[in-house]
Amino acid sequence: MEVLGGKFRNSYKKYHPSFVLAPPTLNPARMDLDHSNYGFSVSKEEDRLTEDLANPLPRAVLRFNSYSLLDGEWRFAIDEADAGLPDGWYLGYDYKHTAQWPGSIEEHMAQAKDQPHSAGWHDKVVAWYEREFTLPELDESIEHSRTMLQLTFGACGYETRVWLNGRLLRTIEGEDVHYGEYTSFSYELRQENLHLVNRLTVRIADAMDAETPRGKQESHVYKRGGIWYQTYTGAVRSVWLEVVERNRLRSRVGVVSIVEDQLVRFNLTTRVHDPGCYTLRLKVYERDAADDSTPLATSDFPLRLEAGQKSQRVVLELPGAALWAPGSPHLYRLVAQLIDAEQYTAQIESYFGLRKIEARGRYVYLNNQPVYLDGILYQPGTATYEEMRRHMYAMKELGCNLVRVHIAGVDPRIYNLADELGLLLWVEVPSPHSSTPRSRENHQAELLRMVALIETHPSVVIWSLYNEDWGAQDIATNPETRDYIVEMYHYMQIAHPQFLVVDNDGWHHISHTGRLKSDLLTAHLYTPDLDRWRELLDRLVGGEMEGTAAFPLVVGDPFFYRRQVPLIVSEWGGFGFPDYGGPKDANERTERIRDFKRELRARPIAGDVYTQATNIEEERNGLIDQATGALSVPSGLLASRAEEQQGQPQPTEKQVS
Repeated sequence: MEVLGGKFRNSYKKYHPSFVLAPPTLNPARMDLDHSNYGFSVSKEEDRLTEDLANPLPRAVLRFNSYSLLDGEWRFAIDEADAGLPDGWYLGYDYKHTAQWPGSIEEHMAQAKDQPHSAGWHDKVVAWYEREFTLPELDESIEHSRTMLQLTFGACGYETRVWLNGRLLRTIEGEDVHYGEYTSFSYELRQENLHLVNRLTVRIADAMDAETPRGKQESHVYKRGGIWYQTYTGAVRSVWLEVVERNRLRSRVGVVSIVEDQLVRFNLTTRVHDPGCYTLRLKVYERDAADDSTPLATSDFPLRLEAGQKSQRVVLELPGAALWAPGSPHLYRLVAQLIDAEQYTAQIESYFGLRKIEARGRYVYLNNQPVYLDGILYQPGTATYEEMRRHMYAMKELGCNLVRVHIAGVDPRIYNLADELGLLLWVEVPSPHSSTPRSRENHQAELLRMVALIETHPSVVIWSLYNEDWGAQDIATNPETRDYIVEMYHYMQIAHPQFLVVDNDGWHHISHTGRLKSDLLTAHLYTPDLDRWRELLDRLVGGEMEGTAAFPLVVGDPFFYRRQVPLIVSEWGGFGFPDYGGPKDANERTERIRDFKRELRARPIAGDVYTQATNIEEERNGLIDQATGALSVPSGLLASRAEEQQGQPQPTEKQVS
C-alpha cells in the first residue's frame, strides 16, 4: 500500500506554500486549502498514524513540505546474467515477481520461490525494481518556477542506478551511479522529463567484494558464521517523492559548540539553481517553543551564491545556554531559512544540543567534567526502526550512558532518539575486508558520506575509523595503510573537532614519533576467568603494550604509556558465546558481569563497552531480547555504580516521546 502523507506544523505554510500533491481521482473543489499538506491523507487512520510520528521519514533534519512515500509493492527481478543494462531493461521489461520496498534483496529472493537462487547469492547479485507513480496535481496558486520535485532514497545499494521514464537520473552530487548503502541520496526531477504517469526503474548491484565497506556482512575474505553475518543489501530504507525549492538548504546541518564562549558553529549546505543574492537566517528556540514565540537568538547572513552546491559555516551566540548531557539532554530547535531577493523562503529545521567532549590525561571529559563511559556494543543487524527504538530504551535501562553502534549504518532517526534519551553514541565506519588503495578510497568516501549526515547530533561523541584491523590487515607492516589512517584522523580533528576519534579500535593503534594517532587507547579483552581478567586489566593500566590484547596495542614508532591518554576496554564479556566462554545461565552471567565491572572501576580506566546488547545470528550473547526489547538481566546492571540505579525509575518510551 502506498502511504501518502505529511502532517507537520500548520504554521509552516506561511513560510512555504507547498505543492498540493493530490491523487488525480480527488475532486479539487473539496480540498481544505488551509491544510499545509493537503492531498496526502488516504484515510483517517493513516492520517492519525502520521500525526503520531513526529518524523515519519528516515532522516534527522526536517523539511516541512509535501511528500509521498513510494514504499510498498514494486515489480522485481533478479538479473542473473547481468544482461539488464545491455538489453535495456530500463526501457521496458516483463517482470515476473513483486517485492515490498523497503526490504533486502535477500528477503526478496527468498520470497521468489521459483528463482534458481532463491536461497541467496554467493558472488554477485543484480536486482531490478520498477513501479509507476502519478504526477502530483499542482496548486494553481503556487509559483511553480520556484519549486521542483525531488526523489530521495533513505539508503540503497551498494551500487544503485535510477531511471525515470527510461532516462538515467543523476544524483545532486553528480553521480550516474551511486555507491554506498548506509546514507541517503537524492535526485532532482526535471519538469520536462515528467509525465502524467511516470515509470521509476532501479538497478541495484552488490558483490562479495572485500574492497567495499561491508561491516560484519560476509565477503570473499570473511565467510558467514561466528561473528560474520549474512549480507543485507538493496532497498533497505524508504524512498519518497517530495516538493523542494529550487533554491534551498540541503537536509544536513553540522553543529560545533565550544561551551566556554557560548558560541555555536553551524555548517549548512546551500543548493541553488538561480545565482543571486540571498539571506541565510538562523533562529534558535527552546525545543518545544511555539512557532510564534520570540527566538532565543537570531541572525541574518547575506550570501552571494553561484549556481550549484556550497557549504557555509556561520556562528551564532547563545548566551546562558543549557548544556546537553546524559543526565540532562537539553535540546534546542534550529530554524534555518534561505531567503531570496524577493523574500521567498526555503526552510529546514533541526534539533541540536551544546556539549563538549574531550580526552585529557586519563579521563574523558564531557562539558569539562570527567565522565566514566558505561557502554554496550550494539549490532542492529536486520532490526527494523521500531525494534532499534526498543533496543535503545533497553540499553538505557541497563544503566548504559554509551552505545557503540558497531560498524553498521542505522536509521538516522535513531540518532535523534539518542539525543532525546541522553545516550552517548560511538559510531563506526562499516569496514572493508581487505587493505588496498581501492578499499581505502571506498572507506574514505563512506566516512565522508556518513559524517555529513550525522554531525548534527550531540549524542555522537566518538568515531572509529577501523576495528581490529578489518580492512587494514597490514597496518603493522604497510606505511601506506598507516599514512591513510593518520590522514583521516587529522582530517576529523580539524574538520570535525566535536568528536573523539579512534584510529583502529581494539589493538594496533598508530604511534607517530611517540604520539598516538587516536584520542583513546582502546583494548578488546575477552576472558571468562576472573583472575585472568584482573591480570589483563593490571597489564593494561601498567602500560604493557604487548601481551595484553590479542595483538600489540600500538604499532609504528615506540609509544610509552604514562596515563597521557584515556584507557577504554572497548570490548569485553560476550558471556554465552562459545568463542568467548563464560556462563550462559542468566543469573550466573549477571554475577559474572558485576564482578568484572567491579574490577574495571577499581582501576584508572575511563570506560568500558560490554559485548553485547542483542543476539545476532550465531552470536547468542545478548542481554536484550531482539524482538521485544525485554532484559534478561536486572536493570542497571551495566551502570558503574549499580547500587545508585536501584529504585530510580528509568524513562519509558511514552515519557520521552
